[in-house]
Amino acid sequence: MVKLTSKHINLRAIEPRDLDFLFQIENDTSFWQVSNTQVPFSKFILKQYLVNAQQDIYEAKQLRLIIEHNKVAIGMIDLFDFNPQHRRAGVGILLLNAYQKKGFANEALKLLINYTFAILNLHQLFANIGCNNTNSIALFKRNNFKQIGIKKDWFFSNNTYHDVLLFQLINDTKTKQ
Repeated sequence: MVKLTSKHINLRAIEPRDLDFLFQIENDTSFWQVSNTQVPFSKFILKQYLVNAQQDIYEAKQLRLIIEHNKVAIGMIDLFDFNPQHRRAGVGILLLNAYQKKGFANEALKLLINYTFAILNLHQLFANIGCNNTNSIALFKRNNFKQIGIKKDWFFSNNTYHDVLLFQLINDTKTKQ
């Protein structure tokens, strides 16, 4: 049985009650570089997003789950660029600063990997990580993601171009053709 709950966290669907949490996260400029955001989000736009967030992953091609600790939202983990034909998706994870470096991201990623391979029947996951994001690089490596490439000058921030590392995790239990 696949669970979206571990010892310390729970992954759950996004709900209307998450509006203030989303507003806080999406408008925190310290997260904008990793989320490719350049402008603030209004509560009106986020309310519209919440209405559409209930779409099936096969329709929306993405899935956002809230990471909870003791029933408090502490972050989000996303599947994006979901491609059912090629059975792959990108992974993004974000935790509030107060909850980083406590093992919550590791638990969330392990749960998501298990869910995507066992329930969604994906063959692979990928992650794009800024070359200076040592915490995320270590997290994904710890979960058996392999660096397979570098996107040169991929992000422009603070008047400088930054490289992005491409990581991939292939479900080896699937047979190759």
